[in-house]
Amino acid sequence: MTPSPAMGATSEVGALQTVLLHRPGNELRRLTPRNNDQLLFDGVPWVDRAQEEHDAFAEALTARGVEVLYLDRLLAEILSFPSARAELIGAAVDDPRLGASLQRAATRHLAWLAPEDLAATLIAGLAHDELRGGRGLAYEVMDRSDFVVPPLPNLLFTRDSSVWIGDEVAVTSLAMPARHRESTITAAVYTHHPRFAGVEQLYGAGLEHLEGGDVLLLAPGVLAVGVGERTTPGGAERLARRLFARGLAHTVLVVPIAQERATMHLDTIATMVDVDALVMYPAVADSLKAWTVTAPDGVADDADPVELHVEGPRPFVEAAAAAMGIDRLRVIDTGLDPVTAEREQWDDGNNTLALAPRLTVAYERNSVTNTALEAAGIEVVRIAGSELGSGRGGPRCMSCPVARAPLPPQA
Repeated sequence: MTPSPAMGATSEVGALQTVLLHRPGNELRRLTPRNNDQLLFDGVPWVDRAQEEHDAFAEALTARGVEVLYLDRLLAEILSFPSARAELIGAAVDDPRLGASLQRAATRHLAWLAPEDLAATLIAGLAHDELRGGRGLAYEVMDRSDFVVPPLPNLLFTRDSSVWIGDEVAVTSLAMPARHRESTITAAVYTHHPRFAGVEQLYGAGLEHLEGGDVLLLAPGVLAVGVGERTTPGGAERLARRLFARGLAHTVLVVPIAQERATMHLDTIATMVDVDALVMYPAVADSLKAWTVTAPDGVADDADPVELHVEGPRPFVEAAAAAMGIDRLRVIDTGLDPVTAEREQWDDGNNTLALAPRLTVAYERNSVTNTALEAAGIEVVRIAGSELGSGRGGPRCMSCPVARAPLPPQA
């Protein structure tokens, strides 16, 4: 049997070896016009087509030698372990809406399920009418279509709940209430699955808000962290301190972004497509700023009272090039008119997944951006995303690289 590649990543563009995905399932069938906003979707997707699109995405990766891990399968495998079952069932019913009687009933229902069925229920949710032996005031008052355990349709976007930095994984702290249990599931998989035995967890769900879509590994030892709607400055600082203390980075660029739905994460406006190039939303290319954060000698951990060095702000592309030790960070100039640029940014035209330097996956619908990438020497693997994109996420959002090959030393 071929051994699995060593886990970890030090860049956005090293050859992708292993990736964590989640194929959308019945959790998307729970979306209705009544609840889709609360569950962070802009519409009600056609689930069968979304699954077809996701399967084609996974096939595009495996055809290029990438090992694909599926989150729901890993989850089912750990749910044969009593400690993992108890942990995840407890998290699922830890909801002040339920009350003690309904919590006990839901716990009994979930504890009865086989591992595969429990995994499916933790992801797709448990509705009032599906609960065996429901009781208590909260149960009686609930609408028949309400959820005892809410579904997790955003689990599709595996980038957000964890990010690998070096050989450690940061389980993130998701900002939106509808997504809190995603980090619990991800953390349990990394903690209990034999595939990840011995892996150190760099961050945790109980800390300041920090989401993987805001973290870009610009180069070995250099990260950019967007702060805005989903990631707080406090989260960026705590991550920086932990990275410095563990020798996983020497520079963190903190990049403020607009606190809007269209720019919820840094990777909605910029992603790396080569060792020295990124594709960026034209409307922010000249205005995006960064603070450069470095560690003084002797910083110990995130509780160390020693102040970090903070310089700036300066233009993001200048700060990034300086931190990366290169003369210039190339920005792919899409040449879009403002209306087309805004449309393609909204449709995740800037949210690409690099498979290797100058090879990236992008939604086919963003034809102008893709043409500009190819004109700049970037090969584009086009995938369909008409239904997958209804949750506002592109190929990068839908993938968590578990293993990337190191980049060769630059001449």
